[in-house]
Amino acid sequence: MIILASTSKRRIRLIKKITSNFKCEKPLIDEDNFNYLNNSILSKELSKLKAYSILKDEYKNDLIISADTVVIYKNNILHKPRNRIEAFNTLKKLSGNKHIVLTSYTLLYKDKEINNTIKTSVFFKKLSDEEINNYLDMNTYKDKAGGYGIQNRKYKFVDKIIGSYNNVVGFPIEYIIKDIKKIGYGI
Repeated sequence: MIILASTSKRRIRLIKKITSNFKCEKPLIDEDNFNYLNNSILSKELSKLKAYSILKDEYKNDLIISADTVVIYKNNILHKPRNRIEAFNTLKKLSGNKHIVLTSYTLLYKDKEINNTIKTSVFFKKLSDEEINNYLDMNTYKDKAGGYGIQNRKYKFVDKIIGSYNNVVGFPIEYIIKDIKKIGYGI
């Protein structure tokens, strides 16, 4: 069985593309305690900590998958906004600009570990204050790095991407599938 160290609806939707034989576990770490880590290792370390935080003897023959996503703009991490003002300011910064999305994932299977990071460049359209406020009225920004979801069909902020779309969603499933095979777990 696959144990997904996440309760993210987006990650659950993507894992369902490869299996129905999975279980979700909420990671037992407080992500806010790791803001001191630099851009290049934050998502990688958080992903690893999430996976190991749910590791139990009962999962010794199961595959544990965890992930963490960060948005980087001008070498600064844009965290999940804590409130509407932060979300507005974040989206205003991203408006008309390029940013980087890094998603790291960790696979634990028996005595093996794979920890990988995928990078995608995202180019935002120029956004008006009205467009940003209309999006924020939906109240879906709170659980998203950078304050937006690329999968939101009503508000298409993204002009183009270079890299994996699923990575920007927060779960680069096409890379995860390759590494699942590499680690020796049969799907």
